[in-house]
Amino acid sequence: MSLTTPITIATLPALGAELQGGTFAGITTQPDGAHCAVILLPDQGSKLSWNAAVDWAKALDAELPTRPVAAMLFANVKVKLRPAWHWTSEEDDASSAWSCDFYDGYQSSFHESFEGSAVAVRLIPLTA
Repeated sequence: MSLTTPITIATLPALGAELQGGTFAGITTQPDGAHCAVILLPDQGSKLSWNAAVDWAKALDAELPTRPVAAMLFANVKVKLRPAWHWTSEEDDASSAWSCDFYDGYQSSFHESFEGSAVAVRLIPLTA
């Protein structure tokens, strides 16, 4: 069950404004071409392995950001982020996953057992 309600581009608030229980961070396009509003949730996890971070986000009915969405979060809502390494949803290989340092925006991969921070996002479909 989704906690979000589809919205239109015309009704989106300014970047950084409250939207459906979080902060509106921008728009992303899914591989299938669908456009979604990215909502940064207020909860932030810390000292989580990658698998624990994935599970933590799912428990919030959300997901970890992709690498491009993590870059967008840093660019658009940096003031809402802790300046530390945060997991993304993308694995690099069988034992490592990508993360983004919200201090300077740098992205790197770490072993999945590394205990990093995490933010959760919801992607809300945009309708015509």
